[in-house]
Amino acid sequence: MTFDLATFLENAGVGRKVVHLDPKQVFFSQGSPADSIFYLRTGRARLTVVSPDGREATVALLSSGDFIGEESLASVGGLHLATATAIVVCTALQIAREEMIRVMYEERSFSEMYTKFLLARSMRTQADLVDQLFNSSEKRLARVLLLLAEFGEPGSPEPLLPPITQETLAEMVGTTRSRVNFFMNRFRKLGLIDYNGRIRVRKPLINVILHDHFTEQETPVNAR
Repeated sequence: MTFDLATFLENAGVGRKVVHLDPKQVFFSQGSPADSIFYLRTGRARLTVVSPDGREATVALLSSGDFIGEESLASVGGLHLATATAIVVCTALQIAREEMIRVMYEERSFSEMYTKFLLARSMRTQADLVDQLFNSSEKRLARVLLLLAEFGEPGSPEPLLPPITQETLAEMVGTTRSRVNFFMNRFRKLGLIDYNGRIRVRKPLINVILHDHFTEQETPVNAR
């Protein structure tokens, strides 16, 4: 029987099941047994780690098409290194470790797809590290907003972010809620975002990251 990659990732079967998560529900927790991997079909999630003194940091933002929990493949009896939490309603395929290893070994198309994912994840992790080391908290906030909006898809309208609090944004950026509030108000005044219950990201926000460009728009959104 010919292996169909799309069918494998869309349907339950031996060693895999479809799971649904509401916002703030966890796929797995830091320190829990790493015995399965998740393929995020729809929704958004984030990976967080907690230090021994209780400080939390967001290490990755995840969207549809991402795998979550790849440390499960490293060794039998391993533990998850982070907590994966749904930001919005999510649907995912949970794949048992043994089934994931089997299909990677037997199906070349799956192995190639997963290898490309791991390379992209590695590059994104490096970009996140550079962002934390060298960029201001204002730039980091702009980048988080763009990532949450999945900015950059050709032909897509200026998108609405999933419901998210300033406290959560502050955790992702690594700053305080008051600083996030200050920057959000500044972005809105400059017409870079619109906020009316939900945040709408405007395309010029990318200039904050690329050029430190804060020139006010001719007709700010909130002046309408």
